[in-house]
Amino acid sequence: MRIFVTGATGFVGAAVVSELIGAGHTVVGLARSDAAAVSLLAAGAGVHRGSIDDPDSLRRGADAAEAVIHTAFNHDFSTFKENCEADRRAIAAMGAALAGSNRPFIVTSATGILAGRVATEDDAPPADGPNPRKASEEAAAEAVARGVRAMVVRLPQVHGDGDHAFVPTLIKLAREKGVSAYVGDGGNRWPAVYRFDAARLYRLAVEKGRSLRYHAVAESGVPVRAIAEVIGRRLKVPVVSKTPGEAASHFGWFAHFAGADMPATSESTRSELGWQPSGPELLPDIDRPIYFQD
Repeated sequence: MRIFVTGATGFVGAAVVSELIGAGHTVVGLARSDAAAVSLLAAGAGVHRGSIDDPDSLRRGADAAEAVIHTAFNHDFSTFKENCEADRRAIAAMGAALAGSNRPFIVTSATGILAGRVATEDDAPPADGPNPRKASEEAAAEAVARGVRAMVVRLPQVHGDGDHAFVPTLIKLAREKGVSAYVGDGGNRWPAVYRFDAARLYRLAVEKGRSLRYHAVAESGVPVRAIAEVIGRRLKVPVVSKTPGEAASHFGWFAHFAGADMPATSESTRSELGWQPSGPELLPDIDRPIYFQD
């Protein structure tokens, strides 16, 4: 298939591009800069100039493709709500180009959208839920209602070389504060997946997916205290608990994520698509020097 990939030079997207090309697909990646275009060409992909903030470029990219995988997302969590609304608009633009065509459209969301319970693929985000990432799934549902073959891949904490999400944020805070902290007893859980295992799931979904939601979950829930302990040992700083009342002062905008309990399962995904993650687990993967390079 000729597959249009957004976020094609990003942490997850670049792995998806490699996975797709390795399976014999033709990939065209969205590039907003000359550097991104060079990177795509080096990876063996074609280049479509544009950005996720340019609806016309997204519509053109989707219109020329046999399938679309949307991995692009602004991961500045300090402007999380605004980024989620921008994602809603991007999904709507590409969905408009795919309506009625039966071409697969893979949208990215997050398992944390259902924090507070063990999330499964059957769980829809609550309409009144506080997590703004529901915007992505609402946009996917609206696309389905317009006749688009849209599917959602929910990502947990994705780890591996080049990670720039939750664990690196905790590492940065530990360096700044001189302690590696967790909230309460640290028993709240983050699900996790290795980067290239997630990429393989995107490929399987675009090739044979029929359900609305898939979970790229290899580990259903890693206690945050265990993550903090790895960080404390590596940085040689104390590992400490912060009360919920102290969390905002210590973690700042990241306090909600630091204290969130968001376990998730992937039984349905594995059964339907035959996906079997085989990469390293989160704790041994982050317990490597590359995660702690300045």
